[in-house]
Amino acid sequence: MNIFIASPLGFAESSRGFLVPLREKMEALGYKIIDPWSASPDLEEELQRAGAIDKREARAAEFHRISMRIAERNAQLLRSSDGVLAVLDGTDVDSGTASEIGYTFGLGNKVINGYRGDFRLSGENDGVCVNLQVQYWIEQSGGQIVTALDDLKILSFIR
Repeated sequence: MNIFIASPLGFAESSRGFLVPLREKMEALGYKIIDPWSASPDLEEELQRAGAIDKREARAAEFHRISMRIAERNAQLLRSSDGVLAVLDGTDVDSGTASEIGYTFGLGNKVINGYRGDFRLSGENDGVCVNLQVQYWIEQSGGQIVTALDDLKILSFIR
């Protein structure tokens, strides 16, 4: 079963390391991981080259073109997955992760599950642990939010 990991973990060196135990845990449970952070090395190289463009307008246009290709590739990966594991850590859920959750729910054929190891309060009230809309999409899709990697074993990825 193919599981897409939606997260902001690839943006910072300090958080990239957490993808390793997360991936290992899911693979030990028998899932094939779709990691968007490793799915586009060609586009990463293009971003590096775009950063060296001197003219601001030309650089911005090239960044836009590449960014749209990255987004389309992620959308394709989401459509090809059997489920999504969303990392919900932070004072607020990452906007890209939240949009991937909403997009996946909108597909109607995916189950979304959330992992929140962050103990800080992030929801609007005591009844939700993250943004209420994000939690709604996860629960309505048949998923649940867990707070420990060991709890991932109880998740069901098929509706």
